Amino acid sequence: MENHIKALILEHATTLFGQEIDEQLIQFQVTRKDVEGDLTLVVFPFVKLLRCTPLEAGQKIGDFIEQHVSGVEKCIVVNGFLNIVFSNNYWLTQLNEVYQTASYGFAPKGSKPTIMVEYSSPNTNKPLHLGHLRNNFLGYSVAEILKADGHEVIKTQVINDRGIHICKSMLAWEKFSPLNEKGERETPQNTGLKGDKLVGKYYVEFDKHLQIEAKELISAWESGDFSSCSNEVKTAFANFQTAKIDKDEKAIQGIDDKIKELAKNNTSILLEAKEMLVKWEARDPQVYLLWTTMNSWVYDGFESTYTKMGVDFDKLYFESETYLLGKDQVIKGIADGVFFQKPDGSVWIDLTADGLDEKLVLRSDGTAVYMTQDIGTAIDRFHDFPSLNGMVYTVGNEQDYHFKVLFLILKKLGYAWAENCFHLSYGMVDLPTGKMKSREGTVVDADDLMDEVIEKAEEMTKERGHIESLSQEERTALFEQIGLGGLKYYLLKVDPKKRMMFNPEESIDLTGNTGPFIQYAHARISTLLERAGKVDLSEIQTADLIHEEKEIIKLLTQFPQTIHEAASGYSPAIVANYIYDLVKNYNHFYQAVKILSEENAANKNLRLALSECVRRSIQQSLMVLGVEAPMKM
Repeated sequence: MENHIKALILEHATTLFGQEIDEQLIQFQVTRKDVEGDLTLVVFPFVKLLRCTPLEAGQKIGDFIEQHVSGVEKCIVVNGFLNIVFSNNYWLTQLNEVYQTASYGFAPKGSKPTIMVEYSSPNTNKPLHLGHLRNNFLGYSVAEILKADGHEVIKTQVINDRGIHICKSMLAWEKFSPLNEKGERETPQNTGLKGDKLVGKYYVEFDKHLQIEAKELISAWESGDFSSCSNEVKTAFANFQTAKIDKDEKAIQGIDDKIKELAKNNTSILLEAKEMLVKWEARDPQVYLLWTTMNSWVYDGFESTYTKMGVDFDKLYFESETYLLGKDQVIKGIADGVFFQKPDGSVWIDLTADGLDEKLVLRSDGTAVYMTQDIGTAIDRFHDFPSLNGMVYTVGNEQDYHFKVLFLILKKLGYAWAENCFHLSYGMVDLPTGKMKSREGTVVDADDLMDEVIEKAEEMTKERGHIESLSQEERTALFEQIGLGGLKYYLLKVDPKKRMMFNPEESIDLTGNTGPFIQYAHARISTLLERAGKVDLSEIQTADLIHEEKEIIKLLTQFPQTIHEAASGYSPAIVANYIYDLVKNYNHFYQAVKILSEENAANKNLRLALSECVRRSIQQSLMVLGVEAPMKM
């Protein structure tokens, strides 16, 4: 209705105001709760045009709206604002449309361009953790919201299955894995440990040994022993020590951090890992077999975690397959003047003219960096899907700069579609204990966290009762629905851009803006409708609408726009907060009126129809968030 009124005012502007007007002059806002009205038009922008008082301007525009807009009962001018009151018949017609349209709020499938959404994008050197949960839930939900908005969507992930980090886990497993009585090193089969967790264990083990060796190196340097290092390292250390003279504590700490980094880069264990990477890129048979074996363990582990998360993918990409395409682009780009080569053989791009800096795209030893493989992966995707119109990368905000550089490089390489690449940058998830660190093994494991919230949901549900009629299988399913639903909703209700603190117990609370609160509303309405039986829509046209019912119908009619805004802004939080408002309003209505015991048939059927529309909107909203809507709780 808002858009309809705006279009009419623009169409008849010369009649109303004696001239054409800018669309921005027409400003609507929510009507204050203490005054009558369903929609408010701000009158002040028109006072100057009409050369009259706000009251006179409001009356003139109000008379026009009453005459030309069907469904408007009256217009009331209040202090420079025009409050528009819609008729009962208008609201009942709106409700009827929502009720009769099973997929109300969802645009026709395939009515908008194809978009690819990347999420998860794990490294194969560690299991998925809490940060991956936010990433997966966010990416999956954005993909589903885009579908609901009419887009064809391709869900994908790129698996970071190459690089120095992979070699760290491989080398540590070779060096430190204990042998069993059969002379076998640890495997998922002989330990019973999930493959991703086993590999992650050795990634942490590598870092432990790296830290020990780096500390020993620094101690040797401080005592004057540089027997294991080059003259360049000796000189660098001396320069750092000199730089600390007469510096304050903060500056000294910064220099010490650089010394630690210098030591790490010169440890024998890291040098071995780098050598292993060179061998891998040269397809050394032994290294390649080890890589294939350990990655297969990780893939099996990931798959079981994704299944539990309730996320899926249409297409997988592996950086081990795309980095070569990226390297080819770099070589071609040198010839085209996009990249340049330094004396040590490394290849760079100069982006200083674009307000950025120089960026490495190929190491001096010829090995690829993350940027190289991301260039190759992007090109590969648009080659695989010629109809692809855009690409959404769901990656944490720590990589903001990386994606600025990536998109700019792709443009400079001549790929016009780079304009339609978007980085869905989201804030990190913190714990009360602080930031998670994979290398130190202080992450919250995704599997463990999902098990924890399911367990807490079971405890909470059993305390409440009401599950006596459910079989054990149904109970188990319900606990998972509540626990995982609460977890997903908690991580999605916050604006993606914002950093957030995660509290498992809050996520499954039945009160406040939580998943279980929304799920319970759906279950309660489902039970109500089951008891009520069939709704007779022919009865509702004579119903007497009350304020609470109008407010709910208003919210129901906002669902299509909510989906569109969430899709345009890549923000599931918009849907989450919409459905929370809808449930709050419905609960208020539920407490204020009779439904099943209502004697007036028209009013009873109206309220049942209203309840069904709310239930459906809850279900559809939860669906695009990746949350299940239980019928019973």
